[in-house]
Amino acid sequence: MFSPTEIVSTLNELGVTHVVWIPDSTLGQWDEALQNAENIELIQVCREGEAWALAAGLYLGGAKPIVIIQCTGLFESGDAMRNIVHDYQLPIYGLVGYRSYLNAESLPGDTCLKFTEPVLNAWALDTVFLKDASMKPKFAEHFQKCFKEEIPGICLMAEGAA
Repeated sequence: MFSPTEIVSTLNELGVTHVVWIPDSTLGQWDEALQNAENIELIQVCREGEAWALAAGLYLGGAKPIVIIQCTGLFESGDAMRNIVHDYQLPIYGLVGYRSYLNAESLPGDTCLKFTEPVLNAWALDTVFLKDASMKPKFAEHFQKCFKEEIPGICLMAEGAA
């Protein structure tokens, strides 16, 4: 949905200082651009739960991080995310790739399509869902809204062959 240049430009415009992530096949296309971005530190973690904790520490140290993971990583990291955004009430923002959303017909039975949205609803996070490229501006708008209100937020971004 976002080209590597577009995502770096958007994150720079938003003042993001750190990208904490585990890339998947879609998000991973941004890797080189993020590694070469002058104003963004790219931090790769081993598990998604680490991403939330690391982003929290960066935030408490004065940085403006974003967690970028796939929906399967959101499932894996739920308790860490819950602790950071609900118990500690830190306004950490996440960009979550929604695996198989754009090619559901060719991947019947992918349970990501069954569980992603209900899981996000259960966590009661302010969420915007980008279903197609025309919705890209909503990411920056939502990020800025959450930052201004000092609340955590999620941008759910459709992935798959489209």
